[in-house]
Amino acid sequence: MSDNSSLNITNLELIQKELEALEIIIKTRIKSYFDQSDEKLLFDLPNLDEYDSSYSQFLKKHNLNENERIVFLLALAREVYPLVLDPFLTKNSLYDLSFTEFGGVNNVVNNSFIPTLQTALFLICGDDKLAIVNTMNLLSHRGKIFKVNIFKDTDSKNIIDRPLSLSNAAVNSFLNENNPKAVTYARDFPATLLQTDQKWEDLVFSKFTIEHLEELDTWLFHHDELLNDWGMSKYIKKGYKALFYGPPGTGKSLTATLLGKKINKMVYRIDVSQVVSKYIGETEKNLEKVFQQAQDEDWILFFDEADSIFGKRTSISSSNDKHANQETSYLLQRIDECKNMVILASNLKDNFDEAFLRRFQSIIYFPLPNKNERLTLWQKGFSKKAILDSVDLEEISIDYEVSGATIMNVVRYASLMAIKNETTLIKQEDIINGIRREKFKEGKLV
Repeated sequence: MSDNSSLNITNLELIQKELEALEIIIKTRIKSYFDQSDEKLLFDLPNLDEYDSSYSQFLKKHNLNENERIVFLLALAREVYPLVLDPFLTKNSLYDLSFTEFGGVNNVVNNSFIPTLQTALFLICGDDKLAIVNTMNLLSHRGKIFKVNIFKDTDSKNIIDRPLSLSNAAVNSFLNENNPKAVTYARDFPATLLQTDQKWEDLVFSKFTIEHLEELDTWLFHHDELLNDWGMSKYIKKGYKALFYGPPGTGKSLTATLLGKKINKMVYRIDVSQVVSKYIGETEKNLEKVFQQAQDEDWILFFDEADSIFGKRTSISSSNDKHANQETSYLLQRIDECKNMVILASNLKDNFDEAFLRRFQSIIYFPLPNKNERLTLWQKGFSKKAILDSVDLEEISIDYEVSGATIMNVVRYASLMAIKNETTLIKQEDIINGIRREKFKEGKLV
């Protein structure tokens, strides 16, 4: 059996032990409640130090205390093994009604029990009203257990009635050991992990752009030393904000991805279409979800087409303008307070509010490559299998001013034409046709 299979078994075994412990806790608490005993329950949960799996790493990373672990286990039981929760379906024989003390919601589809925060409070505190009040304050929406962003969003009017429900993606992440670091979040989570097989050395930029990028690189490697060892945390904010601007296809997204790859930090691109909402307060709520998760996981955040949500404030001529300006002001403040590295990308710097531009530690221009840079990109782009004997890349670099992304699209096109013709010989006419196709996409004729 492979090491990976052993890890998967270890992961599932631990989850099984956790649910078995929860089952004992539920039965003991209910028995204690009906017996009207004042016995304080001891939660005999598995020792996480004895396991090394995505599930145990998650719990240890977020340092969940015993009460928070009970909340999490109730939600996990509903997704993985809902039979554990069946004792909560017990009815009061006198009134033929469910016990309100148990909390929860009856799922009419399959007659299963959906736990709520009140269910967790019952397990933890029993009938101790003072303990219930104190514990509820710790487990409210302000508590860290609900800031991990693996719970589905709910709009319960009362905190105590909040259903404890994990996203399907979060559950799958605990059951899958393949890549525990790159957790896939719920479908409505408005951010996507950026990944690439390229290396920092593959970037081709002007000397001006490289010099500015070195400042970001230096911050990522040495900011802890500056803030802590040099005692500058009183005067310098922990986060770092950078603006990448320039024409499309000049490497803004790739650069952000490679910055994270250099220091083993995940880079998440914010999906603007999922963040922005026409409903008042929804945009802020969507964005807050990302910021909270980013802070917990120490991500680098990348906002592409950022001017669509961080653009200039407008003159107020209607209530909609007033709301839009309030929303922009909130978002600018929230980014300013963020302790992570945040990179915003746009085609034009002038689309941003001047007051916000002053808050960037770096503003870096990504121009179209010059002829020498284009030649390097053409030379690096083709496979080592490709034969370029009949191609004058230097002439093409001089004649056609195109972006790095366009060059790679043309390389793909010309290479596919060669494969189609069962040869490794790249034709210059295929490269020219590829450039024309790319220019036509932009509404230009060559």
